[in-house]
Amino acid sequence: MTDRNLTEPRDAAAGAGPAPRTALWKRRLFEAEAGLTRFVVETRAGAHLHSLLKVKAALFAALPPGSGTEAEWKAAFFRGQALMEQFVVTHFGHGQLAAWAASNSAVYAAVDPAPKHDATVPLERLDRQAGLYGSATAWEEHGPDRAVLRIGHCAIWDYRELARGRGVPLTLASPCEYCVPATTAMITAKGLHARHELTREVEGPGCRWSAERELPRPGSAD
Repeated sequence: MTDRNLTEPRDAAAGAGPAPRTALWKRRLFEAEAGLTRFVVETRAGAHLHSLLKVKAALFAALPPGSGTEAEWKAAFFRGQALMEQFVVTHFGHGQLAAWAASNSAVYAAVDPAPKHDATVPLERLDRQAGLYGSATAWEEHGPDRAVLRIGHCAIWDYRELARGRGVPLTLASPCEYCVPATTAMITAKGLHARHELTREVEGPGCRWSAERELPRPGSAD
């Protein structure tokens, strides 16, 4: 088990500077866009192709010029994510967010070189994602059979309000509406079992995630 201060840097990628962080923003945008295309193909939603292409055009038009800065890619990802959420909810319904999230995670599993069946792998990815927004996190357990990550304050909530102030249209009332099925799918895509708890502490909304190789025993503490 590993204890770590909530404000301590997560890992080398999170604390080494803007290049690894920028790369993760780019990768997340690729996974979401490729996953959306895969989702539309699998649902045989040919009637929505024109709308899909319009979303893609807006998404790619907003990409930073050249290599771009981390802040530019962060804004591009968030705006693109908001556009894709709006597309899925408008044309398929709120209930299909989980199917899109699963499609995104299939792309993640296909391109991610880290091994399956290691509980630390998807939660370390979640930890890095949380770090991109400056969220406060702590490991409660960190092992290949079982890992538990706590996000004490999810700073996505803060960034959403900043984005709303810049005029980014937000379809979902809460980031958890997409993040919960997306994180669940990311963990299961690595051949693991996922459990979560949404929390609200003094410092703000957060969550607690566990990834395990084996199904938790009934009545066991999590």
